[in-house]
Amino acid sequence: MELNGSALWGLGSLAVLGAGKSRSISPENFDGAKGGGAKAVHGTGEGCARELGVGWKVSPSVRIEPHSVYTMAEIEGPGCLNHIWLTPAGIPGRYAILRFYWDGSEIPSVEVPLGDFFANAYVPQFTQMSSLAVCVNPRNGLNCYWPMPFRKSCRITAENLGDDVFTLYYQVDYTLGDVPENAGYFHAQFRRSNPLPYKSVHTLLDGVGGKGRYVGTYMAWGVNNNGWWGEGEIKFYMDGDREYPTICGTGTEDYFCGAYNFDNEHRYERFATPYSGMIPYAPDGLYTANQRFSLYRWHIMDPISFDEDLKVTIQALGWRSGGRYLPLQDDISSVAYYYLDRPNPVLPPLPSRDELEII
Repeated sequence: MELNGSALWGLGSLAVLGAGKSRSISPENFDGAKGGGAKAVHGTGEGCARELGVGWKVSPSVRIEPHSVYTMAEIEGPGCLNHIWLTPAGIPGRYAILRFYWDGSEIPSVEVPLGDFFANAYVPQFTQMSSLAVCVNPRNGLNCYWPMPFRKSCRITAENLGDDVFTLYYQVDYTLGDVPENAGYFHAQFRRSNPLPYKSVHTLLDGVGGKGRYVGTYMAWGVNNNGWWGEGEIKFYMDGDREYPTICGTGTEDYFCGAYNFDNEHRYERFATPYSGMIPYAPDGLYTANQRFSLYRWHIMDPISFDEDLKVTIQALGWRSGGRYLPLQDDISSVAYYYLDRPNPVLPPLPSRDELEII
């Protein structure tokens, strides 16, 4: 790939000079214009800066009205988003919806609750998380490093589903420059099964047609039964698979790169590594009901490539008497992250506000 002038970045290209033009959008520079930062006269910080004036943190954030959509960024391409940082104040993560639109499409390629997109469905509850693709830092500094190329345009919005105003601090860092022909468009698809019907599987991804790569999974898992809950297999149906998948896992904790129930000396062992992690949100009471878990697996070194179509499902399996599997009826939410050779024309219906809420 020719890197000179390219907007795509990686560790191997850091030493290549002149590769694209760096820009950043925030409430201090709403359109990312060159030399356009820190010019605000009015903003959420103007009272604090009243004795200092322009250039002294006059506009660090925005307030988003109830039941309204705020446009965080509109960018003319070609280019690539490299990093997104944000933190909300005054609203649970599920009451704010992020959407990303590529190249003028009216259908978003990303439509995910804010917390879930950053692998943290339980915002505003804070738990630190470190990985290559997503970091959650003290306190609820939400960071995303997925590269997101676009050719003509990019639009990012945040919708407030709540009944109250909330404040959003954000920064969108990107590079303007050429995008290779074989660069895919970033997508993220959210789904929830609450509760999962008996003897059913949770679908993470479906309706995807085209050439692409599956690059990550985030799950928020609420356990409704006593006992171990992670015997279920993940399955990847690709390129015409119907009854049987091409890729089949051996268990939930195995897929998330753990083993033996995440159990260390009869307690769940939290871990957050560059490519995978498990964060318990109710760490006391191993194998008791009503516990919640965040799980992530990034396929950065092992992307799952497909040429025609892809469907991804996971089972929820525990144990019952006699050493038999128990199909579980848990509360399962997921975000599937993938690249596709086109902006995705199909999305599952977004659940209503009440259906999104974690209670």
